[in-house]
Amino acid sequence: MQGGYYSSVGGMVTQIDRLDVIANNIANANTTGFKRDDVVIGDFLRLYEQAKEFLPIDDQTKDAAKFYNRSLNRVPQIVEEFTDRSLGGMMQTDNTFDFALGRENAYFMIETPEGIRYTRDGSFVLNEQGRLVNKEGFPVLPREYLDAPQYIEFVDGFQVEVDSSGNIYIRDLNNEGISEMALISNIGIVSFENPKYLKKVGDNLYSYPKERTNEREALEQSGAVHQGFLEKSNINVVYEMTGLIETNRLVEAYSKVLKTHMDDLNTEAITKLAAKA
Repeated sequence: MQGGYYSSVGGMVTQIDRLDVIANNIANANTTGFKRDDVVIGDFLRLYEQAKEFLPIDDQTKDAAKFYNRSLNRVPQIVEEFTDRSLGGMMQTDNTFDFALGRENAYFMIETPEGIRYTRDGSFVLNEQGRLVNKEGFPVLPREYLDAPQYIEFVDGFQVEVDSSGNIYIRDLNNEGISEMALISNIGIVSFENPKYLKKVGDNLYSYPKERTNEREALEQSGAVHQGFLEKSNINVVYEMTGLIETNRLVEAYSKVLKTHMDDLNTEAITKLAAKA
């Protein structure tokens, strides 16, 4: 068994997987509200220490398993992938139905065919029925939807204002005698006790496990909503490009080590063994 060979293969696979994560970050640098992903690289020893109590075969004692995997103990592995949920910058658009969230762990609720999903992308529009929807046409939900399904709808001829907690007010522009704003609905903002369970499902949406919905909290006074703004992604392109270059160089280095094992060391071993025979 060539320990260096397996270590190099593991290292190369790990860096290729990391390359995919970095490339996805760069591709979404201009995606509204996108949160960058990153990985934690450890080694096989850490995985073994976590799983050694659950070895399925009696003959595979902890000592035997450790001996068998001795050469693999330091093979690089991606032991965790996580999302950086720090805030992105604010971009002013002055569009009535653009909204940014100015705090972490706050999300808009979206109704999809697969159930309620969550997003930081507040670039909303009105559909033909006057209903507030996201760019994919899925309805944006008010807080009350959690108790009884309902939607956010508007009619023409009204000025719309949304306060920092997501409450929606309108003023009738066709009646000069009425200047007071009337509260008609709200944009539902929720937070989660364990945001690490949020999973990206495409279209800039997140899902959250159904069995953990009791950890979801509707924020009535979030103070996070900024009308006429959008949150940029939290991608630092220079940082990601640096990681991309570093990862490419590591893949090349591991490739050279593999070539050395395959072409030079194996050839030398075969030659010497044949000579002794």
